Amino acid sequence: MQGFLHKLTSLDDAVKMALRELSLNPRVEEKPLTQALGKIAAEDVYAPYSLPLNNRSAVDGYAVRAEDTYGATPSSPAELQVVTRVSVDSDPSSIPSIGRGEAAEIATGAPLPPGANAVVMYEDTERRGNRILVYRGVPVWGNVSRRGEDFEEGEPVVRRGTVIRPWHIGALASLGISRVKTLRVRAAIISTGDEVVELGDGGPPPPGRVYNSTALLVSSYLREKGLGEPSYLGVVGDREEDLYLKLRDTASRYDYIVTTGGTGVSSGDIVPRVVERLGRIIIRGIAMRPGRPTSIGVVHGKPVFMVSGFPVAALAALEAVVTPVVTGLLEARLPESPVVEARLTRRLANAVGYTSFFRVRVYECGGELCVEPLRITGSGILSTLVRGNGILVVPEHVEGYEAGEKVRVILINPLEREKG
Repeated sequence: MQGFLHKLTSLDDAVKMALRELSLNPRVEEKPLTQALGKIAAEDVYAPYSLPLNNRSAVDGYAVRAEDTYGATPSSPAELQVVTRVSVDSDPSSIPSIGRGEAAEIATGAPLPPGANAVVMYEDTERRGNRILVYRGVPVWGNVSRRGEDFEEGEPVVRRGTVIRPWHIGALASLGISRVKTLRVRAAIISTGDEVVELGDGGPPPPGRVYNSTALLVSSYLREKGLGEPSYLGVVGDREEDLYLKLRDTASRYDYIVTTGGTGVSSGDIVPRVVERLGRIIIRGIAMRPGRPTSIGVVHGKPVFMVSGFPVAALAALEAVVTPVVTGLLEARLPESPVVEARLTRRLANAVGYTSFFRVRVYECGGELCVEPLRITGSGILSTLVRGNGILVVPEHVEGYEAGEKVRVILINPLEREKG
C-alpha cells in the first residue's frame, strides 16, 4: 500500500466517495420519550390530533363576541352581562353559548364558549356585579389560541433523521406521545500508540507518555452531535496483530469505528495496513489541514474512520469528514452552527490544494465583528479549542485572506463582547 503523500483526495471528493462506497444499517428501537434526547428519529412522527383541541383563551379575562366591543373606549365603554364562568378543566360540551351582549369569565387555557370569538383581558374591564364595562375593543380571535394553532391533526412533528432535541420532546409530550422509534447507532473508538496512556489520578503522565485526550474528545463529540452511542474500547498499542484481532472483533459488534493515531506513513503507523488486511481502504489521506492523514476504510462491511492521534487534527476530521459522512448515510439532519461575517485582524495564508480549518476568536470591535486567528500550526495544541469560538474554513483554491478582509466564520461558541 502506497503512502498517502503521493496523492491526497480533496475533501469534497473524499466525502462524496465515502457516501458512495459506505453503508450504515443501524437497528431501529422504540425508546421512551424520556430516553429519546439526542437520538435520531427513525420515522416521521405525526400529530394524532389537533393542538389545541379547541379554541381556548390565551389570557385571563372575559370571553365575548368581538362585535360587541367595537368602538369601546374608557369614555364610552361597552357594557356586557356575565352569564357564566369557564375554567381550564371545563368540559367544552357543557359550556353554555354566549349571545349578543353577553360575556363569560374565563381563565387562561380554558375552552372558548360557543358563540364567543374573542377574549377581553381583565385589565381592559371593570366588574360591576354581574356586568362588566369594556374599555378597549378586541378584534375577532383576539387573545384566543385557535384550534390546531400549534399542530394540525396529521401534521409532522418530528421528521425522520432529526436529532431529537428538548423542544421535540416537549412537542411530542404535549400530544400524548410517550414513545418514539429511534436509530441505535453503535460507534466504537479504538486508540493506538505505545506512548498513549489512560487518565490517572492527576499530575503529568509518565516520561515519554501522553494522556489519551483524543479518544475522550472523539467520544464526547459523537455523543453531543447525536452521531451514535460511542463506546471507547481502549488503547491497543503498536502491535499489528493485536490491532488485527481488535478490529476484527469490533467490526462484528458495532455500526462504525473511529480509530485514533497510527494513520501516518511511518513504519509505526499500522492502522491502514490492518484495515487493508481485514477489508479495504477507500481513501488514504485527505487534502485538509489539520488532519491530512485522515483515511477511510471498510472492515466486514463497517465503515472505519482513521483519524490523527493529535486532538486538533482529530476534531477537524470529525467535523469535516465523519459528521457529513455519517449523517449522509443515515439521512440525518443535524442542527447547523450559525455563520457570522467578521473582519480579519491579520493576514492568513493557506497552502493551495488544501482545505484548511483555522481556529479563531470572534469578538465585537468598534461596532462590528473582528476575527483573530489563533495558533496557525500544531495539531496537538488543545488551547486553540478552548480559547476559540469559531472556525474559519479556507477552501483549497484560495491562497489566503488579507488583514482587514471580511470573512465568514462558523460560530461554535458565544461571541466575545470585547477582546480580552
